[in-house]
Amino acid sequence: MIKVIKEGISAEQAADMDAKVKEIVEGILADIGERGDAAVRELSEKFDNWSPESFRLSDEEIQAAVERLPQQTIDDIKFAQAQIRKFAEIQRASLQDVEEETSPGVFLGHKNVPVNNAGCYIPGGKYPMVASAHMSVLTAKVAGVKRVIACAPPHDGKPNDAIVAAMHFAGADEIYCLGGVQAVGAMALGTETIAPVDMLVGPGNAFVAEAKRQLFGRVGIDLFAGPTETLIIADETCDGEMAATDLLGQAEHGPNSPAILLTNSAKLVEDTQKEIEKQLKVLPTADVAGKAWADYGQIILCDTEEEMVAEADRIASEHVQVMTRDPQYFLDNMTNYGALFLGPETNVAYGDKVIGTNHTLPTKLAARYTGGLWVGKFIKTCTYQRVTPEATARIGEYCSRLCALEGMEGHKAQADLRVTRYKERAA
Repeated sequence: MIKVIKEGISAEQAADMDAKVKEIVEGILADIGERGDAAVRELSEKFDNWSPESFRLSDEEIQAAVERLPQQTIDDIKFAQAQIRKFAEIQRASLQDVEEETSPGVFLGHKNVPVNNAGCYIPGGKYPMVASAHMSVLTAKVAGVKRVIACAPPHDGKPNDAIVAAMHFAGADEIYCLGGVQAVGAMALGTETIAPVDMLVGPGNAFVAEAKRQLFGRVGIDLFAGPTETLIIADETCDGEMAATDLLGQAEHGPNSPAILLTNSAKLVEDTQKEIEKQLKVLPTADVAGKAWADYGQIILCDTEEEMVAEADRIASEHVQVMTRDPQYFLDNMTNYGALFLGPETNVAYGDKVIGTNHTLPTKLAARYTGGLWVGKFIKTCTYQRVTPEATARIGEYCSRLCALEGMEGHKAQADLRVTRYKERAA
């Protein structure tokens, strides 16, 4: 039996907040579409108190940001990017162009074609999300995108040096200190000074995620990513300290970040609740993590592993950390998740920052139908065909009859012309 020990906010409350976000974002995007740079500047002044002469950083500003960083920080950024590049290159190598002769004289194939322009959003208002630069810019470049632009908001009143360095080392062609919906809207819609992109990628808060949703269709997007979600699946082999640490470690992303404990151990429920109270007294980000846990945190108690799998697939969380006696069981049986972290030796922070898998992952049930950001998201798999004269005379007769079956006479004429023109040559 599945028993909910702690509930988060109601679906009605969540829907009401979503509606307010939607209305605000609609107004912002309409303003950017109408007034371009002027609207972007006003929005940046309003939300970030930031209005530089140019939002785009010059080569000199980028180099100065790199030079201000300690060598250890540069080395750490480059280490993380090496891991992410390595896994992205492995993924890119798995995407192969194909061409086969599927029947005599009929050659069908596909090519993997990168998009030409991508815009990467790197969150950085509350926390300077350096890792998001690796995950988006670097992945786009490994995919072969020709022009990659990147936007991150000012942090503490200026461009964050580490984010700028990470975007630069990852290969960004244009770097802007610009945040929020105004950044996403400028990249997608274009302004007098920012050429529009074909695709938007990157995580963000509820407003950024909603902006991407509203812009989808005008541009491509990677997925709906944000706010951060985490699900801990644990049994009696996990202790309360580790469960609480990993729940709060992701809850600190924002006050609306769901964190859920799914377990078949009543003892772990009790121990985790006590440990959360204890850790919130000393955690430096307790103001955010504590509110997220109070409003969005959940605890669900199950009887069996089968129930835990069913609940996990229903929740379809962005991050799923498995700390059970047999983590492989969940890898073998779960179907809805952004990324799995198997065993207590790993954790979501590794995936977020350094280990090599991408941290831009589906949220709000999107894991039911998509995985996370990877090189394949930047690539269009485009088909083509070529046919010999002999084959077109044969295929055309089938096509003609099928077109007539549907009453599509113009289509039938296309097929009939090939049959007439090439049949004699084939004879």
